Amino acid sequence: MAALKLSLSLLASLSSPPKFHFHWTGILCGGRTHSSLFLRNASTITKNQKKKKKKKGNDNCGIVTAKPESLAEKTKKRTRSDIEFDKEQAMGYGDTASHVPVMLGEVLEVFSCFSSSCSSPLRSFVDCTLGAAGHSSAIIRAHPELELYVGMDVDPIAHEKARARIHSLCGDSSHLKAHIYMRNFKNIKSVLREVDEELLSSGVDGILMDLGMSSMQVNNAERGFSVLANGPLDMRMDPQVTLTAEDILNSWPDTEVGRILREYGEESNWRSLQSKIVNARLFGGLHSTSELVDLIRNTTCRTRGGRQGWIKTATRVFQALRIAVNDELKTLEDSLYACFDSLASGGRLAVISFHSLEDRIVKQTFLNIINSNSEDENGEEGEEEQCRKDLRNIRDDNGEREAWIKQMIQGWNGTILTKRPITPSEEEERLNHRSRSAKLRVIQKS
Repeated sequence: MAALKLSLSLLASLSSPPKFHFHWTGILCGGRTHSSLFLRNASTITKNQKKKKKKKGNDNCGIVTAKPESLAEKTKKRTRSDIEFDKEQAMGYGDTASHVPVMLGEVLEVFSCFSSSCSSPLRSFVDCTLGAAGHSSAIIRAHPELELYVGMDVDPIAHEKARARIHSLCGDSSHLKAHIYMRNFKNIKSVLREVDEELLSSGVDGILMDLGMSSMQVNNAERGFSVLANGPLDMRMDPQVTLTAEDILNSWPDTEVGRILREYGEESNWRSLQSKIVNARLFGGLHSTSELVDLIRNTTCRTRGGRQGWIKTATRVFQALRIAVNDELKTLEDSLYACFDSLASGGRLAVISFHSLEDRIVKQTFLNIINSNSEDENGEEGEEEQCRKDLRNIRDDNGEREAWIKQMIQGWNGTILTKRPITPSEEEERLNHRSRSAKLRVIQKS
């Protein structure tokens, strides 16, 4: 009887009842289980619960997940745009209701320092990612003084739509000469040479690169970019390129497939996906986006966010394949140098990126560009280090400069006008969900 009372008092003191109910019944029914056995099992349960708490968050099918950044940490790394989002303006320059130019107001603001009333008007402008010509149309209308416009895009459908749109705008201006090329932006120097050889020495006033995918590409299932629509595993931005996502999945070495998923997709579950992709080759391989999505869905743990979990994984895998097919990161880095070289003194290059890999390259390349002469002109390490500190002098005071410029980084060859990237306003993010990951960085040539 004493043992029963002791056991009941111990039960009352526990914060939550143990999960192994046979201990309760053994005690309350006067069975062989006594207080010492109960204490031992209760202690084991408590220890197991503590272990489970420690493992919680890392026990997602063996995948270790990093602690997500807090909202405050993310906010510190960016500058939220304070330009009021003009929905009617954005929709007016959009091709369809679903294809709206991202951060249109911010792009117009970047080049607003050039105007017909200023001593330095915007005489020449290059849109390296023409798309449906939303940004370009707005720039042309905002700058009637514009004399030369060059648009580039590798997508044939976008090329045809943009050509018609730009030419209709040029009809209102007799002095504006427009040139549309179906070329990759890495060829900007050769394109400008074709337009006018003197442009390579004089340079252009403004260049824009919008690295996001257009709705025309995503919504076309035959292009293979969409996670939710079945189509061929293509993913080529330029149809003239021979390499496709299907080639990578079915013939590239397994180590290369894993590297692509890990580096370009930043996918934590890359080992398992790599194994399943390579194993699928034994059964004929993968030949459609739906087959790839089914493989991802079956590989992704059900506990990882349900439907949204596998969709996020599929989005990262599709991103990785698209980057590999189009060699996007190396092309981007080389193109940033080429674009900066093509600027006139005082000219500006604005770049809108949409994922961390792109933004990281833009940020580091801008820093390399403005500091590229420091090593040549300073032999001693101490002087070089001091110069680097001087070059990266961050200015907080705008003086009479544009209001959108918060902090600048000055260097030998130019000035980074966005120490932190500018992100869309809350209103734009709410009305255009595709703008949520957009980041705008701007550099100006000395």
